[in-house]
Amino acid sequence: MYRFLLSRQWVILTLIGLVLIPTMIELGFWQLHRHERRVEQNALIARNLEAKPVPMEELTSPGHTVPRSDYWRQITATGTFDTDHEMVVRRRTNADDRVGFHVLTPLVLADGRAVLVNRGWVPAAADQKAFPEVPAAPAGTVTVTGRLKADETTGASGIKDLKGLPPRQVMLINSEQQAQLLDRQVLGGYLEQTAPKPAGGGPEMIPTPDHDSIGAHMAYAVQWWLFAAAVPVGWVILVRRERRDLAAAERTTHEPAPAAA
Repeated sequence: MYRFLLSRQWVILTLIGLVLIPTMIELGFWQLHRHERRVEQNALIARNLEAKPVPMEELTSPGHTVPRSDYWRQITATGTFDTDHEMVVRRRTNADDRVGFHVLTPLVLADGRAVLVNRGWVPAAADQKAFPEVPAAPAGTVTVTGRLKADETTGASGIKDLKGLPPRQVMLINSEQQAQLLDRQVLGGYLEQTAPKPAGGGPEMIPTPDHDSIGAHMAYAVQWWLFAAAVPVGWVILVRRERRDLAAAERTTHEPAPAAA
């Protein structure tokens, strides 16, 4: 009754099922790990945002790579803005997903070193090659508070570091690149400004990173595992149906023909 399982059609169907089951189980664990990473990141963001601000010099130095454990740490820096070397970072969006620029202004510390300060978002000019209208940075000595971020790289961000851009425009926020342009030491990473609030509302400050939602990764994981469990169940149902249909066909074949009147 089960010899049909040796047919080409059923062998192929069985092999497909045997491949699908571990694949779906693996996809479920992949989504589970994504869920765990999201939960861990949310906890890290919340913990670092709630920490007491510390001077940026305590967490980083020229050439220093900011570790993940320090991402979004509350930091401060005191100095004067070097608006002569102000840059804008292309293809950045605001909270409403409008494309524009981030304003990157060096803050020169008392010891001559500089801190890169991302002052926020401004809309792009009508001509993409033109330098946008940027509200002036505060004059004189100022203390800036913000979140510590790591240097951006193409590998980490996926943003191509394009060459031949218009003057004072860059694709990535990178302290080593800016150190070469400024001809001075620049602390590794950069400060994403949260205070003081800019007068007149510009540049538009970067919103606090989302650390409340966890996404649907856990639901997707359960979904993949249910699919994996459904494969053998579906295979058994199909086998029983095939056996029933073959048995019915065999009974029909062996039934005697009706007698003539």
